[in-house]
Amino acid sequence: MTMTDFLATASSGRRTQQERSDTMRALLLQATIELLYERGYSRLTTLDVAKYAQVSRGALTHHFAHKEDLVVEAISWQLRSASDELEEFVANIEAGPLDTDRIIDHLWEMLSDRLFHITMEYLPEARNNTPFRERLMPVAAVFHAALDRIWLHLSRTSGLSAERAQTILNATMCLMRGMVAQQILRNDESYYEDLLQYWRDLLRREIAQAATSENIKRKKDR
Repeated sequence: MTMTDFLATASSGRRTQQERSDTMRALLLQATIELLYERGYSRLTTLDVAKYAQVSRGALTHHFAHKEDLVVEAISWQLRSASDELEEFVANIEAGPLDTDRIIDHLWEMLSDRLFHITMEYLPEARNNTPFRERLMPVAAVFHAALDRIWLHLSRTSGLSAERAQTILNATMCLMRGMVAQQILRNDESYYEDLLQYWRDLLRREIAQAATSENIKRKKDR
């Protein structure tokens, strides 16, 4: 939802106090995510967030007393949204045949569309700020649990062991995080597409080998 959409929602119809409060919080969280992406954690201020959201400083501090509270809640909000999208994606792919290209493309779209760029902004703070890190860890665990459903689906439908499927997914995520980081200094779509195509081909070969090994094993067991 864009800032314009939020403002339109906030001013439309008669709503309860709780609905107005929820809308205000969502407005502030959205503004925080936008500014984390545009300016980074170190240059983010609560005053900037209030201005961006077009609300008073007092309205912001009513909901979030400190910058860290606001950022933790905004990151939690973003990761919960990403987790919900992952759950929906997995539900869709589980209903059909295995399509590893679709999995890779979805993960790349998710990570490269600001999600990991924003992650890179708050990770340095999390590394050096133990309370901040500890507040984020449970939310990150929910996101990783949604990712786990992908490797479980991969294992069930490919002949790969659960451990091998998990390793492949983890390697995929590490590759893509590195690619997103590299985008900061290298704007070259064909370069990234070549890497993704290499990974698509590699994963298909791995699954084909697993299927062949499984067939050989079944013949021996007969």
